[in-house]
Amino acid sequence: MARLIRKRETLLFLIIVVMIAIFSTRAADFATPDNLAGIFNDTSILIILALAQMTVILTKSIDLSVAANLAFTGMAIAMMNAAYPGLPLVVLILTAIVIGAALGTINGFLVWRLEIPPIVVTLGTLTIYRGMAFVLSGGAWVNAHQMTPTFLAVPRTPILGLPVLSWVAIIIVALMYMLLRYSQFGRSAYATGGNPTAAVYAGIDTGRTKFLAFVLSGALAGLASYLWVSRYAVAYVDIANGFELDSVAACVIGGISIAGGVGSVAGTVLGALFLGVIKNALPVIGISPFTQMAISGTVIILAVAFNARRERNRGRIILRDRAAADTRTEAAA
Repeated sequence: MARLIRKRETLLFLIIVVMIAIFSTRAADFATPDNLAGIFNDTSILIILALAQMTVILTKSIDLSVAANLAFTGMAIAMMNAAYPGLPLVVLILTAIVIGAALGTINGFLVWRLEIPPIVVTLGTLTIYRGMAFVLSGGAWVNAHQMTPTFLAVPRTPILGLPVLSWVAIIIVALMYMLLRYSQFGRSAYATGGNPTAAVYAGIDTGRTKFLAFVLSGALAGLASYLWVSRYAVAYVDIANGFELDSVAACVIGGISIAGGVGSVAGTVLGALFLGVIKNALPVIGISPFTQMAISGTVIILAVAFNARRERNRGRIILRDRAAADTRTEAAA
């Protein structure tokens, strides 16, 4: 039992449960099934973006342009829906995924072929993609009355008690779990971030793995763009502003190592839900938005410190075990 509690995911889950219990003492209906389902639905887009970010971080990279990708792609498909209302919804969704993947391909190419540091590349493309959204729209908004009813209704449609938006997030979680756990790409991503030198000797193309991670991140951002625009019924240049940092925060809180090669899908989802619970609870108990930002920042710093300490301890254990093995070898000799 103690070993189970020491697991990051179990501990984070228990913390979330305790938080919900505490917040429910201030707001009686906070812990009701309907409200918890609403929190999950509110956090669904962040979960998808955090999984996109996790894929890149596993390879020892980072994607600061993921929210800007969402903004440009969301603007593009919202304008398409307004200009061509007869286009089938499936075409618009596929277009969003393709555009997002194309923007991710740009990031991946610059990191892979030109060997530019990922943080520099994505910091630059963050600004470029936001600028592209402004140029595309001329700074104008696309509002609900310009979008078709089907375009807006699908993510809100309830199925078995949950909106489609929540079910999409659940499906993405399951697919990402299968991809990272059982596919060659998943093994390559962990190896590339964990020990790139050993990965190269094992025959893994680390540059290509990073490239594919950025493409996948872009594709998920593209899917999230449709979900965002349709759910909030508006598209403008600054949508999802700051979500690139939230996606990184969800990963860090969930135990994803910024150094790469360490982390799980379950941890990322719990990290996103942790932020979702905080963002939904703090306004209920009367905490100002500025204090909320300070609390979120403090949590991120504590999570990074916890991760760093855990990795140092793991290194000490490896060295200790190696020293013990050497001692046994000398004794046998």
